[in-house]
Amino acid sequence: MMQNADPKELAKFSELAHKWWDPESEFRPLHQINPLRLEWIEQCAGSLEGRQVVDVGCGGGILSEAMARRGAQVLGVDLAERSLKVAQLHAMEAGLQNVQYREIAAEALAAEMPRRFDVVTCMEMIEHVPDPGAIVEACAKLVRPGGWVFLSTLNRNPKSFLFAIVGAEYVLNLLPRGTHEYAKFIRPSELASWCRHCGLDLQHTRGLEYNPLTRRYWLSGDTSVNYMIACRKEAQ
Repeated sequence: MMQNADPKELAKFSELAHKWWDPESEFRPLHQINPLRLEWIEQCAGSLEGRQVVDVGCGGGILSEAMARRGAQVLGVDLAERSLKVAQLHAMEAGLQNVQYREIAAEALAAEMPRRFDVVTCMEMIEHVPDPGAIVEACAKLVRPGGWVFLSTLNRNPKSFLFAIVGAEYVLNLLPRGTHEYAKFIRPSELASWCRHCGLDLQHTRGLEYNPLTRRYWLSGDTSVNYMIACRKEAQ
């Protein structure tokens, strides 16, 4: 199986791996939006207590740990080895026994564990891989009939270029320069099409906005820059 990953992207996140759990580091935005993502996931899918969850592209485990703290049995997967080691160490120090991590591609995991999970999350990841559609397909294979798939990414339009790259990386310095590549941004219509092709029914869409003056994030109906979608696999 060809590995659906960009070596430059893996190297970039590996270099930053030691900063994953520093809330004032380059990963500060992820720490700030994590409670919003977690609450929205539970609003859509219901309580995570006792649910089997896989977090695809888990990085240092920020969302994985949060879902584990809500009572889910969580498997976090990624291909950045150093990030996974940071995630494993943090979970061990926190005494969390219901979150595990594996260095494995989403497609390989889908072949190994099809229809195994109640909830699949893949946040801020598909815009970093060569074939995002293949990741969506893997997520669809991993989820059980009736289960939920949550995806988040960046819209592709002039506003998102201005806000997510020029603003976030060059003006406000919220993210390291070069974090995102505009050509890899994904329109909601494109993502929805991939989901439908894989047998996932789009249920909800939410946008994520940021006020640089108050330094506050919130969820809204504006999907023009950052957005999340919730899909459900047909029950059989």
